[in-house]
Amino acid sequence: MKIGVIGAGAFGTALAMTLASRHSVLLWARDNAQVAAMESDRSNTARLPGLGFPDRLTPTADLALASRADVVLLAVPMQQLRSVLVAHRGALDGPALVACCKGMELGTGLGPVAVIAQELPGRVVALMTGPSFADDIARGLPTALTLACADPEQGRLLQGTLNTATMRLYRSTDVTGAELGGALKNVMAIACGAVIGSELGLSARAALMTRGFAEMVRLALALGAQAETLSGLSGFGDLALTCTSDQSRNYRLGLTLGRGLPFDPAITVEGAATARAVDALARERHLDLPIVKSVVALLDRTHSVPDIMASLLARPLKEE
Repeated sequence: MKIGVIGAGAFGTALAMTLASRHSVLLWARDNAQVAAMESDRSNTARLPGLGFPDRLTPTADLALASRADVVLLAVPMQQLRSVLVAHRGALDGPALVACCKGMELGTGLGPVAVIAQELPGRVVALMTGPSFADDIARGLPTALTLACADPEQGRLLQGTLNTATMRLYRSTDVTGAELGGALKNVMAIACGAVIGSELGLSARAALMTRGFAEMVRLALALGAQAETLSGLSGFGDLALTCTSDQSRNYRLGLTLGRGLPFDPAITVEGAATARAVDALARERHLDLPIVKSVVALLDRTHSVPDIMASLLARPLKEE
């Protein structure tokens, strides 16, 4: 079995490394210099320092070559996914596709599977998502993820192919719920980071996580997803991990905002774009998502963390 991984960031590289324990894997990067360095060092030193590549992992700058595989994983940033699909539509028209990015597209509010469906209509596409840090996967530490595919039989085949000794996959047919869980937890992680960065305490963070999860479920139900999906790995599991660790870029962004410090604009933070996409969707559908709205205000620096927290605490009292 041959696997192609499109995107040599930390997560794409980690997935390629664990899958190479079972399959021949081609890892694509657009930068020829990065590919040359990975070939020479047999590692992705810039993203996962100190971790060498398995023998069956081959870096390449040739996307057409990487796409001549049985399964192709798309591990590019959410806001770049459509442009990659458009630029390489012909090469990607054959293999089974698995989206491995999290977020909602600015302008459309669509998740990764929906974007792929627009650009490559008629294809069966799956989504791999859940609580996972790239370093853990690359080191072979135990990880459990959701593999969501609307086609149950294709989902079973992909589950059997992509499951490894250290990365356990659980199937779901609720693609919308899995997309939303992976996207929305990033927004909540920014909020939780801001709480800790502002020294508002662990109790406040726990409350924010809980009420943030309620917002995630509210939006998911409004978009036709199943509430139980959000209670699984792709929702609650990912929320618990991302909102409590500074390994998360979204959480780190929140920390810097809470401390009033600048954040490196070169670092991709999916939750920032997703917050704006979700806020627009919520206004369009008349949904009450106060934490999402607050994160957008924090990102735009129109309100401070103390002002936002005071506003949230002053909301009308109600049943949980």
